[in-house]
This record gives sequence, C-alpha cells and structure tokens, in this order.
Amino acid sequence: MIAEDPRLRVFARATPTDMRKSFDTLAALVTQEMGRDPMSGDLYLFVNQGCRVAKVLFWDGSGLVVLHKRISSGRFAAPWKRSVDGTIRMSRSELSLFLEGSQLVFIGALSPPGSEHGKVAMKALVVR
Repeated sequence: MIAEDPRLRVFARATPTDMRKSFDTLAALVTQEMGRDPMSGDLYLFVNQGCRVAKVLFWDGSGLVVLHKRISSGRFAAPWKRSVDGTIRMSRSELSLFLEGSQLVFIGALSPPGSEHGKVAMKALVVR
C-alpha cells in the first residue's frame, strides 16, 4: 500500500482525467503534462470529470501501482479548482483526507512567521 513517509510528495493533475487510463497512460501524463518522473516515488492523483472516481499512481520500488477508488456517496473535491499555475501540490495528509471524501477548506500557519515551530492547521469539511 502507500507508505506513511511524511516526505512523500503528492501532485494532482490540474484537469479531469478519463478513468479508462491505466498504468502506462497515467505515467505518460505524469511525464508529459506534469514534467515529473513517475518512478520518482512521488504520488500522482487523477480525478474524473464527475469527481466520483480517483486514481493514485506511484512507484513502490519494484513497479507502478494504481490505487483506484470510487466514492459511494457524494463527490471528491475537484483538485483543479486549487490550481494556481497548473501545478497542484498536496501533502500526504491532504491526500488521505481527500480519499476519505473530505474537502480542505483552510490551511494556515498557527505560529507567527519565523517561529521555529511553524505548525500548520488543517480543517476539513466533509462533502457527502
């Protein structure tokens, strides 16, 4: 399954994805559209137009893995609505919340700028 390494980076595709795509085609999207290496160990999120199906592509060290989830009620949040410059970065925690059907509504620093603790608050709103 997906490792619990907090250093894992998560990238989401900035446009809806046809969920008929499999390993090689998703890997090609990572390379050609995102400009990244699908075998880097990072996680790549793809969501369909209706926001009912999501796939996560990642390299586990011995091969490409596709995690495929269809939400039973409600919809996933559309990650492309967060795109500022065509790139969508998420934390591992945000991805976990996303796959549970939650929508991230706030991210902000709890500590003042320059603080050595620099903690971040996340608040999730369940959209079902």
